[in-house]
Amino acid sequence: MPSKQEVRAEAARLQAFFRGAGVREIEPDVLQPAETLLDLYGEDIRARAYVTADPLKGEQMMRPDFTVPVVLWHVESGAGEARYSYAGEVFRRQERPEPGRSNEYFQVGLEIFDAADPAEAEAEIFARFAAALVPLGLRAAMGDIGLLTAAVQGLVTSAPRRAALMRHIWRPRRFRALLDRYAGRAKVPHARKLLLAALERQAPEEIISDAGLIVGLREPAEIVARMRRLQEEAAEPPIPAHAVEMIDDLLEIRETPSNALDRLRDIAVDLPALEPAVERLERRLDAMRGHGVDLDSVEFEANYGRTTMEYYDGFVFGFYAGGRPHLPPVASGGRYDALTRVLARGREIPAVGGMIRPGLVLELSREGL
Repeated sequence: MPSKQEVRAEAARLQAFFRGAGVREIEPDVLQPAETLLDLYGEDIRARAYVTADPLKGEQMMRPDFTVPVVLWHVESGAGEARYSYAGEVFRRQERPEPGRSNEYFQVGLEIFDAADPAEAEAEIFARFAAALVPLGLRAAMGDIGLLTAAVQGLVTSAPRRAALMRHIWRPRRFRALLDRYAGRAKVPHARKLLLAALERQAPEEIISDAGLIVGLREPAEIVARMRRLQEEAAEPPIPAHAVEMIDDLLEIRETPSNALDRLRDIAVDLPALEPAVERLERRLDAMRGHGVDLDSVEFEANYGRTTMEYYDGFVFGFYAGGRPHLPPVASGGRYDALTRVLARGREIPAVGGMIRPGLVLELSREGL
């Protein structure tokens, strides 16, 4: 394993790749406000964050990544368009020891806050990371969370169903279970059948009254509201089978970006809500070609990025050691406009960025992959 001194030196070398991008080098505090930030991370990161209490500042956590703290830094500075790079340690608990994973490790990154040309910013990020990592011969993958969100928003179904599916975009199993349920593909649990049958005979308030003692943390009003939602959902027609099939076709795409674009255009013929996201993808690919990216060497996965950070809402990418599938990504990143909207209290600041693990770069360089 490389020493901390060696990792810091490698981090400095990698950070030099970003200086030509006109960046401001920053290092946000190690301790960050937990109450504000924990809900912005994916389930995996939330479960592994180190959280502590401060008598003056309240619940704090050691930064598990840099993107969210950098957005906070940017929002508090009041800056408009800006570029930042950083290098420093992040901290995540490891429930089970895994090769190549540590409780603390270095990240080096670049973040671009720029609304002028999103496709150009995304292409620049990817191209700079690819250039920094080219000696390693890594496998490059990319995707776009915006494609699936557009498909969900285009479904002919109720707003509550669309909202539930949107909440679980980053939880593939839960998303699949909900989609199957709303499409009438899943078996209705026996307990729910019994409850729905009871609701045909009695009002929710009467059922609760007849039940007597309520065990649990929910108030009676919450239970009534939940019963009524179940009734409303049961009365809704299923999502059409052809719509579910289109989402299945979308999620199965794993091609070169050019071939993926062709398949997505075909799907968009029957799902017009997809068209704006497909057009954004086309502009991004054109911009990447302009930066000299060999798209035939990149794998496009429509399902990519759905199990990482929940704040990514568009373009996502990663670089991997192809012969070492057990290792985490050497680099990863994406677009997170919605995150800026949350932290800036409604004022969206289009942003895209990514990080590299310098310790992993050193290990792979020494082992010759």
